[in-house]
Amino acid sequence: MHEAMLYTPLQDGKVGCQLCARRCTISDGKLGYCRVRKNEEGTLYSLVYGKACSANPDPIEKKPLWHFHPGSLVMSIATVGCNFRCQFCQNWQISHEREIFGRDLLPDKIVELALKTGCSGVSYTYTEPTIFFEYAYDTAKIAKQKGLFNTFVTNGYLTPEAIETIAPYLDAATVDFKGNANPKFYERYCHVPSVDPIFTALKAMKNAGIHIEITNLVVTDVGDDVKDAEKLAKWIVEELGEETPLHLLRFYPHHQMSNLPPTSIKALEAAANASTQAGLKYVYLGNVPGHQGANTICANCGALLIERLGVHTTSVRLTRQGHCPACNLPIPIILPEDLSST
Repeated sequence: MHEAMLYTPLQDGKVGCQLCARRCTISDGKLGYCRVRKNEEGTLYSLVYGKACSANPDPIEKKPLWHFHPGSLVMSIATVGCNFRCQFCQNWQISHEREIFGRDLLPDKIVELALKTGCSGVSYTYTEPTIFFEYAYDTAKIAKQKGLFNTFVTNGYLTPEAIETIAPYLDAATVDFKGNANPKFYERYCHVPSVDPIFTALKAMKNAGIHIEITNLVVTDVGDDVKDAEKLAKWIVEELGEETPLHLLRFYPHHQMSNLPPTSIKALEAAANASTQAGLKYVYLGNVPGHQGANTICANCGALLIERLGVHTTSVRLTRQGHCPACNLPIPIILPEDLSST
């Protein structure tokens, strides 16, 4: 076990965890809601430090990060556990797991593996990186020292204190909304009492200078209201900026919601149209291989700038300065140093 960060000893041997927005009060011998943080005689421990249940290189587009180092590989790391209980979770076998398991892989070895496999960064993903925060934090520090970037794929349910702690080492984050951020959807299908902490966290990330991309899982019938999609898009425009990338993801039946059909393309396109009308300049469709909604189009002249197929970037048509070659509009994409224009 590894002593946790961001907790406060309380009376009667209890501790207050300050890592995620649940802010669990944990009695001696008990676990937090995430099931991977345990109070032992007034000291809070992480049970998953150094226990990687997944460690493999991925295209960065899989995260999805489409405006940050396109075409790069990232070493993807996860442990078991989560602070949500989503009924539609694609990774429920590890996120909802009660038993601690994983390959012994310490932070320096993760960075070594990333460098050996040609990765440009490390991504903390698959499950919720907030719950293996200490592991991610130590890895991120070493990764930075070795010239690698760090990214979170997160549900956004972390505290301002956690963001302030990780911000010096975190370069980018994909924040995953579900069901158009509808509060009732979160209560019923994710067992999350309030969505407000996610919006607070996003503003803190923005203020910390972290590159942000938003995903929104559009769920058939129960989480596909176009008005909710428009409301979320307007908030993004007002609080994060009109150039913030938004990925509308197609739901596929899984776990406890296998009775629902996949999201229709029509519903995704309606959400995309509403999001664009709300003022967002870069709205994408995800989980729909071959759809033109995966490509980056110049917001000024309509030129095709980046083509993607599935989770792969297939061509980039930007100047070395990251401008549209047709009209010279600066495009809000952070390019790898070795990416040449085509």
